[in-house]
Amino acid sequence: MPQPFHLAIPVNDLEAAAAFYGELLGCERGRSDTRWIDWNFYGHQLVTHCVDEMPSAPQHNAVDSHAVPVPHFGVVLDMEDWQELADKLQAAGTAFVIEPYVRFKGQPGEQATMFFHDPAGNALEFKAFKSLSQLFAV
Repeated sequence: MPQPFHLAIPVNDLEAAAAFYGELLGCERGRSDTRWIDWNFYGHQLVTHCVDEMPSAPQHNAVDSHAVPVPHFGVVLDMEDWQELADKLQAAGTAFVIEPYVRFKGQPGEQATMFFHDPAGNALEFKAFKSLSQLFAV
């Protein structure tokens, strides 16, 4: 099993971050203070740090004819969990940057993917592969 990573991201409203990461995505809340919250982000440590001003909005790169926001972060789920999350986000009325779909169909690295923003504007990508062996396929 890979080692967990640690990622700290800026947010401008901790209550909105708590609703998004804790309630919508279902991440377990860890340690916190008045300006930050630790989250169990699918086995990794994500820290939402409250800032007075958010950094500039993401840029975009073309990937499979879609404008992918850069920077972004997320996780690779198994296909069943990815579909369950996609259904949950759609039912919640999530505004997707890129709607859930399968990209690179029939090619090495074929994957289900979706992009959306948290309330602070941080871009997230969740993806899944039929076979995890395709994660680094060329």
